[in-house]
Amino acid sequence: MTRGGPGRGPAVPDGAASPDRGPVTGEPVPGESVTGEPVSGKPAAGGAAAGGAAADSGCRILHVDMDAFYASVEIRDRPELAGRPVIVGATASRGVVLAASYEARAFGVHSAMPVTRARRLCPQAVFISPRHHVYAAVSKEVMEVFRSVTPEVEPLALDEAFLDVSGAIRRLGPPARIGALIRATIAEQQGITCSVGVASSKFIAKLASTHSKPDGLLVVPADGVLAFLHPLPVAALWGVGEQTGQVLARLGLRTVRDIAEIPVGTLQRELGLSLGAHLAALAWGRDERPVVSSTPEKSIGAEETFASDIDDPEVIRRELLRLSGRTARGLRSAGALARTVVIKLRLANFTTITRSRTLPEPTDVARTIYATACALYSAAGLDSRARLRLVGVRTSGLVPASRAATQLAFGERPAGWRDAERALDRISGRFGTDTVRPAALVTGQPDEPFPRLSAGSHFQAPDESARRPPGEPARRPPAESARRPPREG
Repeated sequence: MTRGGPGRGPAVPDGAASPDRGPVTGEPVPGESVTGEPVSGKPAAGGAAAGGAAADSGCRILHVDMDAFYASVEIRDRPELAGRPVIVGATASRGVVLAASYEARAFGVHSAMPVTRARRLCPQAVFISPRHHVYAAVSKEVMEVFRSVTPEVEPLALDEAFLDVSGAIRRLGPPARIGALIRATIAEQQGITCSVGVASSKFIAKLASTHSKPDGLLVVPADGVLAFLHPLPVAALWGVGEQTGQVLARLGLRTVRDIAEIPVGTLQRELGLSLGAHLAALAWGRDERPVVSSTPEKSIGAEETFASDIDDPEVIRRELLRLSGRTARGLRSAGALARTVVIKLRLANFTTITRSRTLPEPTDVARTIYATACALYSAAGLDSRARLRLVGVRTSGLVPASRAATQLAFGERPAGWRDAERALDRISGRFGTDTVRPAALVTGQPDEPFPRLSAGSHFQAPDESARRPPGEPARRPPAESARRPPREG
């Protein structure tokens, strides 16, 4: 088993050939154990050495679980509560605990416990009424992070989901690295932590995430499943509740290994055919269930969390330009056009503002998306001193490009910015994303400021005079009709 702790780092690819930072950012740093101690690199029981190249081979399933989700969101929004026992739940005498911070859990408090008992166990705790709308909003953004990695996401609740990362390995690296990237991104964007289990099946991945809590990552190699699973108590198996546990205890079965070694017929006779067979299969680590993603892609976008809070509108517009380009590439890659452009602005205090606009015609053109995003940003009404932690551009109302018809104005050519950007896609696919980019995103010399942007900023060619050899006459300017920017098709 390979364990990992908190990770931060520079950006990583969001696309097959793109070094741009995307919703999933940050490279894993050298591993730490769940307790914060450095990983020694020695093989753990039933696992490969930490950092081994083949440790996560065949482990395509991730289970990601937020740590004390409701309580963590409350502590994030009220930093003065950090380090104190926090309990979220109905404050009335008949209420129950919905979530408890790990400081409160040290006193024996857990979810579903009556609040009156929690008060007796931990009278010094801070009790907070739940804010379900806030948790739902954070959950939505967390799920967006998951879907930026893979469309194969199966949410189990607001705070956890299974991911099948088979299709993301070539793009983002091995599963353990993907898990580390997800953890770093959520910590950076949301200010809360999560734990990740990496394994070859959903059952083992969920167990691994539980064993890595809080704020950890645990890989259970395919060839180390039984060494990890068999020492666990029978309650670790799905389907073993209080009554089933009593039956198993009467049979002298205390560990998963005990269940694996008893004849299946005995289990079926005592527990029934279905449950007996189910527990026997799990005891040998057999779980063939796939990750089921029931919702089709409804939006495509990108967002960026700044290394430090930004209050310069020109820097914000430059980032909107970069994100608009990435969003448009994502649309074209998916063969889709978008009817609606949405921007997300997160302030330094984690307040999130979203603005949207529906377009007259669906588009996959970065120039159109960028102009709309800038207009939305200008209309957001932010104070001139407002500092932004994150900006995002997202498109929704997706329609297949093959079925969408674009209305042309009188005399307008069908070829235009869309064809130009598709040509850039082909160049980027061959030579890399940054081979051709908007002039506003190209830095000058170390002491030269970035170009200033306006809402109408567009892709520009380099200045020919800057690279003409001395003494060479200037080229004749093209005719006015040739210099006119092409219209959008």
